[in-house]
Amino acid sequence: MSPLRWTTKSTRKLAAELTRQGHRVSADTVAGHAEKAIPYGIYDMAANTGWVTIGTDHDTAAFAVASIRRWWQARGRHDYSGAGRLLITADGGGSNGYRTRGWKTHLADLAAETGLEITVCHLPPGTSKWNKIEHRLFSHITMNWRGRPLTSHEVMIQTIAATTSRTGLTVQAERDSGEYPTGIRISDDEIAALPITRHRFHGDWNYTLHPQPVDAAATGSTPDEALADRPTHLTRYALQDPELTGMTRRQLSDISDALTPEMEIQREQVLRARRGHERLVAPGAGAKAKLTSADRVLATVLHLRKLAPMHLLGQLFNTTAMTISRAARDVRPLLEAHGVHPTASTARFHTPEDIVSFLDTDETKIKSACLFPASP
Repeated sequence: MSPLRWTTKSTRKLAAELTRQGHRVSADTVAGHAEKAIPYGIYDMAANTGWVTIGTDHDTAAFAVASIRRWWQARGRHDYSGAGRLLITADGGGSNGYRTRGWKTHLADLAAETGLEITVCHLPPGTSKWNKIEHRLFSHITMNWRGRPLTSHEVMIQTIAATTSRTGLTVQAERDSGEYPTGIRISDDEIAALPITRHRFHGDWNYTLHPQPVDAAATGSTPDEALADRPTHLTRYALQDPELTGMTRRQLSDISDALTPEMEIQREQVLRARRGHERLVAPGAGAKAKLTSADRVLATVLHLRKLAPMHLLGQLFNTTAMTISRAARDVRPLLEAHGVHPTASTARFHTPEDIVSFLDTDETKIKSACLFPASP
């Protein structure tokens, strides 16, 4: 095997080749003796310039945001001295994925440090190659170091920094030898406290982090944008009100109990298809579902009653509109199989306050809705 191939193979393939040659080692052993080189790139579309940080520890959200911070301090604040906002288009997964809590937390810290409003727009899952950085930066870097063994960090940095294109691309590269440990957990309370405004369209993919706590009047955000992150005091018990669900609490509870085993089987089938094999750990281990079985049934019933748009239901259940949509897609056939067909209500709500007002216990108040019981 040539030196070039040795330096471009994964640790698993290197371990297999060493074992074949009589040196029995694991991929972890190879990784422990090899120098890590984790590139994180930033491409400025307006200036046609690139910035690449070579990390030596772990590819974490903290490392991703540290790279953006380095770019801003070295280039961004000078090239755009009067900027008050920063727009980032990012992939949907990885260290800067839309599901990564650390990504949002560290970006909020960066917003507070710089005074910038940082808006992030994630590319939908499976479309990372649409990202401009792939075609205008990384493709040129790949062609530039093609055929050259990357034997050290210095060689990588020099090769990346020498990258250019016919359109005038220039690239800066530097090494980040900082430590970025994995396994750091971000609590629900920390996420809830973030100064974040989710946009009305796919708020899980598109959102803005503010340098200070969100205030719709101060930030100039629209009511629809501010809606997704305003706190609500509606409890699950309140959302189970027969005025909203069109059925008694007992009926709703019985339906949830009947569907729970089927939903668990359904979820396990989805996870197995995603993994491509049977589970390797005991049921209950791993990531927890965003909604309980009872919440999925309740959210689906409210959706089928056409009481509120998806983004409001997402807020009421402290999740995203997409999660509610997926729950409704999965639970609706199960409801129909059990003969449950919630009818649409004439009530329409746009804010949590609308629901609170509707559920006012004052019996003398006329409510603007006609409610129909669910089919037996």
